[in-house]
Amino acid sequence: MSDLAKAKKFKVPHTYVILIGVILLMAILTYIIPAGVYERVKDASGRSVVDPNSFTVVENTPIKPFDLLLVLEKGLKAASSIVFFIFIVGGAFQIITATGAIEAGIGKAAVALKGKEKLLIPVMLFLFSLLGGTIGMAEEAIVFVPIGIALARALGYDAIVGTAMITLGAACGFTAGFMNPFTVGVAQGIAELPIFSGIEYRLVILVVMLIATSWYLLRYAAMVKKDPSKSIVVELEQSEKHMHLDMNALPKFEVRHILVLLSIVGGLAMIIIGVFKWGWYFSEIGAVFLGVGILGGAFGKLGPSRQAEEFVIGAKSLVFGALVVGVARGILVVMTDGQIIDSVVHALASMIQSLPRSISVLGMYVVQNVINFFIPSGSGQAAATMPIMTPLADVIGINRQVAVLAFQLGDGFSNSIIPTSAALMGVLSIANIPYERWFKFLWRLMLIWIGLGAIMMIIANLMNYGPA
Repeated sequence: MSDLAKAKKFKVPHTYVILIGVILLMAILTYIIPAGVYERVKDASGRSVVDPNSFTVVENTPIKPFDLLLVLEKGLKAASSIVFFIFIVGGAFQIITATGAIEAGIGKAAVALKGKEKLLIPVMLFLFSLLGGTIGMAEEAIVFVPIGIALARALGYDAIVGTAMITLGAACGFTAGFMNPFTVGVAQGIAELPIFSGIEYRLVILVVMLIATSWYLLRYAAMVKKDPSKSIVVELEQSEKHMHLDMNALPKFEVRHILVLLSIVGGLAMIIIGVFKWGWYFSEIGAVFLGVGILGGAFGKLGPSRQAEEFVIGAKSLVFGALVVGVARGILVVMTDGQIIDSVVHALASMIQSLPRSISVLGMYVVQNVINFFIPSGSGQAAATMPIMTPLADVIGINRQVAVLAFQLGDGFSNSIIPTSAALMGVLSIANIPYERWFKFLWRLMLIWIGLGAIMMIIANLMNYGPA
């Protein structure tokens, strides 16, 4: 068989196979990497942070073969709030979908946007970047994805475009972090900098990211619109042909549809306020969306039994994706039980300290990108790394604001592609997009983002981005 024929026969492994492969690799590393821990202490605000001078090597606790069989259960327990959230949102949204309100509303919007489809992508990216940059929207984007997909399909695009214009918009804002309390706010607090100081440069970063992302997504969308067979998820689009709106058979937009859509808007407004003002998370957001589903179902004239049937259908359709979140969390479970997360952080921080000063700023940026695979939580990564990076910045003569920038860019970019990101896995499960297909779509943009981030880091260091 020729090399070309072999290449054609190669098939990307199943998502579960990829994740389990990473789990096995991490388990092997628990036998190789010395176990170590940092002490956690409370800062002035009561937040648990790492004592950068407290790293100690401890006795290895390698993951035994039988322990690997427990990883799935432990991962599902650790990610239980996200898993149940996915089921609840999927079930509630199916109730809303069954009322016909989404189809009627999207159809009306599609008619209004006829001939102006290209405006949709940059506008949606911009709107969701505002949410990402202010309330730190990440997992919360899950509830918007089905609407984004329906709108994209109505305009001749695919599920990738619908998912990307929501999630990548939020990612641009989250990463630029001009007023993100969960990343920049936490990191600046630990670095003892004025909260949200240096916002002007972060707004410049946001604009640059939005331009690059709009260009990338518009090119892909134009290709799919011209030739649907070139969609990265062409099989999904063919299997869900019934999800595409027939523009010649749009349902009449009735009062009951307006009431259903108003219940969705009211619920989303409540979620935004709750997240920003009252610190809501998955439980509260899921409860609101369940309430929206029940209320919307009533407005849409669905009886209790029909609502229950639709809820089960919606939840059942997301079993694959919900389980993926638990499997992905198993990676972190293995590293935590094997006590190698702190060892990895310590080794990476030591590498930066040994770099020449002129390139140490890029080293800091690269290290934060790597650490994000192991600690994908923004606030969690800030708590784990900033107590180390702050004194390190002082020692090598880098402004603390630059160290915060390295953290926020390193934390933000890769969240859109790493399998350990609960937000990403949740979004893909709702969208029914296999992880390997999303990776195929995004990897080039990820290189562009990371390259732009490196340029922004160099500029920040050259201009003494501050306050220091």
